[in-house]
Parts: sequence; C-alpha cells; structure tokens
Amino acid sequence: MAHEHDAAGTTAASTPQQTGRAHDERAAYDFAAIQGKWLPVWEELRPFATDDPADTRPRKYILDMFPYPSGDLHMGHAEAYALGDVIARYWRQQGFNVLHPIGWDSFGLPAENAAIKRGLDPAGWTNDNIAQQKASMRRYAPSFDWDRVLQTSDPAYYRWNQWLFLKLYEKGLAYRKASQVNWCPFDQTVLANEQVVGGRCERCDNLVTKKKLTQWYFRITDYADRLLDDLNQLEGAWPSKVISMQRNWIGRSTGADVTFRIEGRDEPVTVYTTRPDTLYGVTFMVVAPDSDLASELVEGARPEVRKRFDDYLDVVRGTTEMDRLSTEREKTGVFLERHAINPLTGERIPIWAADYVLSDYGHGAIMAVPAHDQRDLDFARAFDLPVRVVVDTTQPVTGAIPVIHTDPETGEPILPDEAALENPSETGIALTGEGRLINSGPFDGLSKSNAIRRVTEALQASNLGAPAKNFRLRDWLISRQRYWGTPIPIIHCEQCGEVPVPESELPVLLPPAEGLDLQPKGTSPLGAATDWVNVSCPNCGGPATRDTDTMDTFVDSSWYFLRFLSANDSTQAFDPREAEKWAPVDQYVGGVTHAILHLLYARFITKVLFDLGYISFTEPFTALLNQGLVLMDGSAMSKSRGNLVKLSEQLDEHGVDAVRLTMAFAGPPEDDIDWADVSPSGSAKFLARAWRIADDVTSAPDVVWKTGDPALRRATHRFLADAPGLIESFKFNVVVARLMELVNATRKTIDSGPGAGDAAVREAAEVIAMALNLFAPYTAEDMWSKLGYEPSVALAQWRKPDPTLLIEESVTAVVQVDGKVRDRLEVSPKIAADDLESLARDSEAVQRSVGDREIVNVIVRAPRLVNIATKPRA
Repeated sequence: MAHEHDAAGTTAASTPQQTGRAHDERAAYDFAAIQGKWLPVWEELRPFATDDPADTRPRKYILDMFPYPSGDLHMGHAEAYALGDVIARYWRQQGFNVLHPIGWDSFGLPAENAAIKRGLDPAGWTNDNIAQQKASMRRYAPSFDWDRVLQTSDPAYYRWNQWLFLKLYEKGLAYRKASQVNWCPFDQTVLANEQVVGGRCERCDNLVTKKKLTQWYFRITDYADRLLDDLNQLEGAWPSKVISMQRNWIGRSTGADVTFRIEGRDEPVTVYTTRPDTLYGVTFMVVAPDSDLASELVEGARPEVRKRFDDYLDVVRGTTEMDRLSTEREKTGVFLERHAINPLTGERIPIWAADYVLSDYGHGAIMAVPAHDQRDLDFARAFDLPVRVVVDTTQPVTGAIPVIHTDPETGEPILPDEAALENPSETGIALTGEGRLINSGPFDGLSKSNAIRRVTEALQASNLGAPAKNFRLRDWLISRQRYWGTPIPIIHCEQCGEVPVPESELPVLLPPAEGLDLQPKGTSPLGAATDWVNVSCPNCGGPATRDTDTMDTFVDSSWYFLRFLSANDSTQAFDPREAEKWAPVDQYVGGVTHAILHLLYARFITKVLFDLGYISFTEPFTALLNQGLVLMDGSAMSKSRGNLVKLSEQLDEHGVDAVRLTMAFAGPPEDDIDWADVSPSGSAKFLARAWRIADDVTSAPDVVWKTGDPALRRATHRFLADAPGLIESFKFNVVVARLMELVNATRKTIDSGPGAGDAAVREAAEVIAMALNLFAPYTAEDMWSKLGYEPSVALAQWRKPDPTLLIEESVTAVVQVDGKVRDRLEVSPKIAADDLESLARDSEAVQRSVGDREIVNVIVRAPRLVNIATKPRA
C-alpha cells in the first residue's frame, strides 16, 4: 500500500499495537520517565548538529541571547529559550538546516563581585555555574547544536576579543584619552553612558558620579550616521519600540557650530546650536563646570571667584547626570568674570559655569537664549540676566513676509502685537513655538527655517561658523578597572608610547587570581601582578608595562554571533566563508533590556568588520523578537519580595514540556507573563490527553489517509495550513489553542465517531506529534515513537495541506436584528450578498423579530453576517 506522506528522514521502526487498550489499562503519562528515556537518545543522535558539509538544505541562523552564568537557570531563561526554540524547530520542519547555538557571557562584574564575597576565584565560580546551567539547559531540551558552545572567559574566545581590539586600533577606532567619565563608587570602575540608568549603575544600582580618568574608547561616533540611517533597513523586522529607542539614543540633530571670541583668550570657543536663528537673543554663555574650558577660564581669576568655582565643582561631581538635566531642579551656577563676544552683534556677554550643561554635549559650552529656551530662561531669572525676545511666535510662518515697522525715533522694530507677545522674563515661560524673527537686524521677518539657513550662511561667509551635526551618542568607553575581563592588548613604553601586542603573542592571558587582592579600589587589581605587568617593549626591547585595564563585557557580546560560526577554530576569530553561508542572524530572540546597549554595539562592530572586508553585510540581526518578563503576583520575582519561583521546582513538579508549553500559551511573546495567572498543571493535563491519542491509534503507518473521516481530516489540514503563518508572526499562543482544538476533535472521533482505527485519527495523531515538537519535545518524541517512527520527530518535515480539504462545505451566517442575534443560517461559502439577504428576510425568526416595524437598513457581509436595522412605523 502506497504511503501518502514523506516523514522527512524518519522511517517506520515497528508496527504499533493494532488493538487499543481499555481506558483503565492505559499507561499513565509519566513526564519524568519520558524525559529520562529521550534525553540520552538525543545526546547520541545529535539531531541538531550543523557540521555536515554535504548538507544542501537552505540555511537559517536562529540565535537566543546567551545567558550570564550567575547561578542556575531561572524563569526568565525558561521563557526565552522556550520561545526561541519554537522558531528554530519550526524552520527545521520547513526544510531548513538551522544553526541554533548556545554559549555563556561569562566575564564581568557580577561574577567578580560574587567571587570576592565568597572568597573564591572568579574563574572557578563562573565555571561551576556554567556546568550547572549547561546541565539544566540540556534537561530543558532546546534544539541547540552542542558542538558550537563557547564562553567568553575562555582564552580561546577572548584571544579574538583582543584581535578585534587591535583591528580597531589599527583603523584609528580605538584610542585612549583623559576625560570626565561615569564612576561607580561601589564597583570602583568606570561605566559607559549606556550603563547608567536613571543616574545609577545598572549593575549595583548605586548612584554614579563623575571622575576624570585616562581611558580607552571605541570611536563609535564615527559611525553615528550609519547606525541611525541603517535602522531603516530594520523597519518591520525589529520591534518599532526598539528602533525608536536606538534612534533616540543616537540622537542626531542639525544646526551650526558658532565661533565665539573670548576676551583674554587666543583661541575662540566653538558652540554647537540647533537654533543659529536666535543668535541675536544670546545674552550669556554657559560652560560645563567639569569641562577643561571652565578650568582654563578660572585660571588667574580672583581668589574668591576661584573658591566659589572649586566649591561648586565639588558639588557638581557628586550630582548625577539625570539630576543635572532635570527641568524641575533649581538652577545653580558661578559667574566666571569672563566675557565672550557675540559673532553677529559684537555684544559682550558674560560667561557662567552651570551644571545643566554637560561637558560632553557639543563642545561643552552653550550660547544661552533665555527668551526661547526654558532651561536658559530659568537660569536667567535665577541670576537676573537679560531676556531678549527675537522670535515673534504670534506671527504666521506661511505666506508673505510681513512688514516690520520701526520706531522713528529709536529705529527699534515695533512688535506687531505687543499685548499678544508675552514677556518670558515675567511669565517664566519660554517662547519655543514657530514664528518670525524680530530684534535680529537684517534677518527680521524671516521664518525659523529660512533664518537658520540665512544666519548659517552669514556665519560661514565671515568664517565665524558652519553647518554642523551633533549626536547624543558618545564614544564607547571600554576600560574597566576590574580583574574579570579581557586584558587590553597594549604595552606602554616610555620610548615608544602605546605599542600593540603582536598578534602572534595573543592571547594576553589573565594572571591567576590567587595572590591578587580583587577588592574594588579604583585601580585595576592587575596592577599588582608585577610579573605580569612588567614586560619588554615589542618595538625597542626596553622596559615597559602592560595596560592593566580590562575590556567592557559588551565587547565580548558585540561579535559572539560570528564566533559561533567557527567556535572551534583556533586560527581565526571566524571563517569569512562560514559567515557567507550563515550570517547575518535570521532571527534574534532576547529581552528588550538590551535594546540600546548590546544591540547598538553589535551593530557598530558589524559595520567595522564590513569596512575591514571580513563580512559582506552591515546589520547583524535581520529580525528581532523581544520576549516579556516572567512576574509573580504582578511584581518581578525576588527573594526579598517572597515571590520567587524556582524553575527547577516547576520542572520537578510539572515536567519540562508543561513549563515550555505554558510559556508559549501564556500570551503574545512580547507581553509579560504573571506565573500566578497561568497553569502548568493544566498544560500537563493537556499533554497527557494528547499523548494518549498515540496509544489509541490502531491503524498502521501506511494506511491511506484519504479513506478517513472527512471532518477530522478537514480539521487536521486547516491546522496544517494555518499554523505556519501563525508561527512566523509569533502567535505561538494561538497555535497552541488550535492544537488543543485538534486534540479535542481527534478524541471525539476516537470516542464517539468512526473510532481509533480510522485513518484520519492516525493522520491527526502524527500532525499533533509534529506540532507538539515545537512546544513539548519530550511528549512529541514519545508520541512519534508510539506511532511507529524512529527519532527524531524534530526532523520530520511539516506536511502540506490538501487544498481540497480547505474548502468549506458550508459556513454559519449570523443574522442580527437591531444588534441582537435572531438566527443562524448554514450557507455556501460562495453565496452572493443578495441571496444571503433574501434568506435572512425569509427566516421565520427574523420575521417574528421584525414584526410590524419598518426595515430601514440592511448590512450584508457575505457569507458571515446580515445586520437588519428597524424603526417603528409612522
């Protein structure tokens, strides 16, 4: 008898039992036994290996954000890896060779702090946690290729971190400079801007201060335009929220650089502004108190001025950046008793130091236009500084340029409507709207956009300014004053300066932690490893020292997706030929908490590697799925709240498959899951119900399906048709719901229909097993075996639906009268609207409902709906 389907690499192993057993004789669904049975089989079969060069299937690269080994897996991991695995397993069923690797992001502060607290070596603590997580991950059964595992604290990995650093250094993208940096006083290390959240360290939640240090940076700002513009490539494939967060963080603005001469200073000061049109309204200048410019301007100042400035600077250094930028905060500052000259008016304006200006914004100084900027206005009112209106916001900005009348005695322009244009110095509200220029000499009457262009042209013609762009994005600070990270491969020589470690000497290994004091102290513990620090210069052979800082761990994760392609290659970071085969990542899965930090850095490094000729693509992750959080009783889980749910206990109580299925069924992936509101026990009952169907099937694997019950076959093929689109749009919960309906339909056919021997029952049971592979792999594999096939069901190809079974023989049309359902009609799916209306009007139930009322409107949506509206007859 000919077989109607292709099991895609699976063959019949044995004929299943031909007779069903009585309900009370059935074996119980024992998830622990099923897990114990199949895990070692998968270990031996390696069904998800991707190392066969003869494999000609099209490729897909599915990647989950790799975990940090802080302890055993938790509920958040359970959700992330369940959802990512649905996608990986789905694409295998669609005929793809799927690369789905796993590794550990194992360097960083949490491991080092935990090791210090316990008096342990960070390496030992980290490796123990990785071993624990790896065992739990295998039990959880994601379809990982376990031959491509990596951990970033392994010298075999961080050697290539150092190689990457050297490539950026050669290209001028890695550099060292002294500047004000974010400083975490608890962890005693610097932080990138992105690692300061709400003014606090993202790791320890302590307030962050500022400190001047010489640090290593990656010149990510050189790529700011590309990082922003290339987000257009990701529209529709990345969550819109993430794209907006990236755009806002890069923060491009356009305006002009304006040159202000400073009295008593040879070099002028350049100020960036988005509003060069308001230059005539500048009444003072503000410099960041922690900038080099401020320090220079107070040199030689009167002692009392210098003391006021120094005292103020001490306060500023202890103030968070968020507080400094707050519009609610009272404005403070110090007059430096220095003056600048307005390049357009020649007016002499005072220079103040104030904390609402940041040293890394633009050039660390701003021109203050208090009439049209709220923070400038608040400062001006606090210190009784002049406020000059130069934009009349009561005037329209479209149409003809209005005539500007002037006072015949003074020559000053007369405002068109003095009463309408309120004085900001009195109201305390800056005039920030559109309008036309006033009090601006030759530019009076121009609209904002025209004035920006004309003023910029005038500045450029006089060599006093030029068009400019500015970015919120700052260069990536990668230095860390801690032990547990990648050593920076630079040697410092008094004769030669900075000398890169030759590539042939990589990796620069971390010295053993034994004997080092790892307690945070503001300088790297590596400085105490004198035998490690003191070396000979590779250039001149003279005495030299290693750089004692380690790299930010976001460097580790900025390119790890490429290392997976050549995880066991000791000759190169990754093979460009493998990158051509697999990369970029087709689907990336992880938390939205990395929407700025990790994704931005990975995008930057990808563009650098593209420019260096190592890869042929410019974006690392083609599509992105963010999963929500797993909560308990509406709050994040924690021991202190008493609402911590341990994944290991849930797995012991309900089984791996029930937990995985619950994660998929809980709702859309991006939504948070409240564990108090879901039912893993309910999932377990459903799995047992599905699993028993395989026991009940009595037909042979080669039965002709088309001889089976038509109703069940239609339900099966509708599921086959609908599930792929739902999976690809991440509606996993809907697929589970549809699968539950199919299980119910199959059970109904077995118990009260044609019976367990019907061919359609076998067909449905096989489809159920294949679909369960996405969510509950242990149960699916056991069903597949009971149905007579060899493992693994994960390699079985998704079946194509029979189009003849997708044609509905009839549909139910709902008939409403004045919004209330009065009848349901079984009609052809192809019924015409006029015919459906006639049937509805002829319905006895409808006629009774209408009675003697007048029908005033009929809306027909064939073949599903007729809505009749009535009113009392006159």
